[in-house]
Amino acid sequence: GLGTFAMIREQFQGKEEMHIVQRPVFQLDIDNVCLQELGFPTVVIPGHTKIQPLNYWLLSQATSFPRHVVERCVQETIRLYSFQLRNKQHLDFTFKDIGVLSHRDNILCMRFYYECVTWLESEASRAALLYT
Repeated sequence: GLGTFAMIREQFQGKEEMHIVQRPVFQLDIDNVCLQELGFPTVVIPGHTKIQPLNYWLLSQATSFPRHVVERCVQETIRLYSFQLRNKQHLDFTFKDIGVLSHRDNILCMRFYYECVTWLESEASRAALLYT
C-alpha cells in the first residue's frame, strides 16, 4: 500500500495545563526505491494502535463497482503514484476529505485538511491543529 492512516493520542504541556489530543498521522509505506532522494517525516504508529484495513466492500457499495474492480483500481493507482515518484514526477496525491500527500522542497509529507482535523478532534480542535 501507499501507507497507513491512524489516530494517535498525544499529550503536551500548555501554558497552564496538560492537553491530550487525538490527531491524524500518515505513516508512509512505499518502496524505498521511490523515496531514495526524498525526505519524509518519520511517523511511528504505536504498536497498540488498532489498524483497520481499507474496506473494499464499503467502497464497492459507495461507487457501485464490483469489489474486485475497486481493489484493482486502488492497487493500480498506488503503482502509478509509486512509478511517478521513482521517475521524479512529484505530483500531489489527494485523499478526499482527508488531505494531500504532497512534495515540497524535496520532502514528501501528508498535509491534513483543517476540516478533517477539527472533525476528528472536535473538543480540542485548536490544540490539535497547532500540534498537527
